[in-house]
Formats: sequence, C-alpha cells, structure tokens
Amino acid sequence: MIIHKHLDDNFEYDGSQINPNWGFKRFKIKGSSIITWIGSMNIKNENLKDYEDVGLDIKSNEIINCVVEHFDIQPGNLRTAYIRQRLLVMILSEELTKQGVKTLREGDDIYIHTSKKSKLTVSIATASLNSIKIHLGINLTDDGSPDDVDVVGLYQLKDKEGNSYFNQGNVVEFIDKFVNHYINELQDIELDVSKTSVF
Repeated sequence: MIIHKHLDDNFEYDGSQINPNWGFKRFKIKGSSIITWIGSMNIKNENLKDYEDVGLDIKSNEIINCVVEHFDIQPGNLRTAYIRQRLLVMILSEELTKQGVKTLREGDDIYIHTSKKSKLTVSIATASLNSIKIHLGINLTDDGSPDDVDVVGLYQLKDKEGNSYFNQGNVVEFIDKFVNHYINELQDIELDVSKTSVF
C-alpha cells in the first residue's frame, strides 16, 4: 500500500526531504508514501545526491514537489530507484499528453517544445539502507530558475487558441491523477507477480 498525501502548506524543497524516513519524521506517515506540495525549490549543496549537479543552481520559485519513498526493498536498491523514477516520469509525460500537451522525454527529464526546447522537470533518485527515494519537481512557472537553463512551467503552456492547460484551479487534480496512475501501475505489477508461475 502506498499513501499519497498532498500538503496545502507552501514551503521550500531544499534537498533534505530526500533523506530516508522524512515522511514519518515530519508527518508520522508509516510505510511507502508519496508526498506532494506546491512550493519553491533551492537545493543546498550539502543535500545534492547527483555528482553532476555539484556547483549548479537548482532552484525555482514555484514548483510541484513530489517526494516518493518505498520500503519494499531492504537495503534500498539504487537501480530499482532509478527504474521507478523513470516510470514516474513516463507516467507524468503520458498524463500530460492526455491533456493535449506534447512532451519530449530524455532520460528522467521532460521537455516542452515551444519556440525552443524548454525543461519542465527536475528529478533525482537515491537509496538508503531501508528505502528508496525519488524527488520529482514540475515547474509551474520559470520564475526563479537558473539563467543558463531554458525552463517552462505548466501555467505557461497554452493550446492553439491561447487557452492555458493548467491553472491554480485544476493543478492539484492533475497531481492526484498522475500520482494515482503511478500507484496503480505498481499495484498492477504486484498483482501480476502474484499470479505468474515461475520455473
């Protein structure tokens, strides 16, 4: 069972939330969980997990933060963490396509082609002795993003008639949709495992 909790609080993702058991320590959530909220992002150097990101600014003024923690594998397996991260990103891309948004996925990043190729997401996966963790950030605007990266947010995406796909009134519903899609996908895998004969 995976618990999804969406927070109304607006606070900054600084990278410390990727540490193990954050959901339990902060919100007393036991077991596997997905915690989402809308806030800013400014990852401190001491919290970076990807060696390639050292020295880079990873920040945004308004972003959907999605922190996933799974406890079904001990010790946490980094390869499984990255596979599930890719699954989460692919599902997000699929749900955006259903909304009419054309996306381009490259690894664990989603891009949008407007007048240029613009980055929509940031993501990292990691593992500890007792869990695997994923952070997925989805930009809502490009405000506060690094000057050297072309960034686009969900609120900036428009259809051919100039209508916005997303706004404050429907974005939480969209969060629930893609998170539940991910949860259901993993539950379907568990059911397939339980009904399959192995030789």
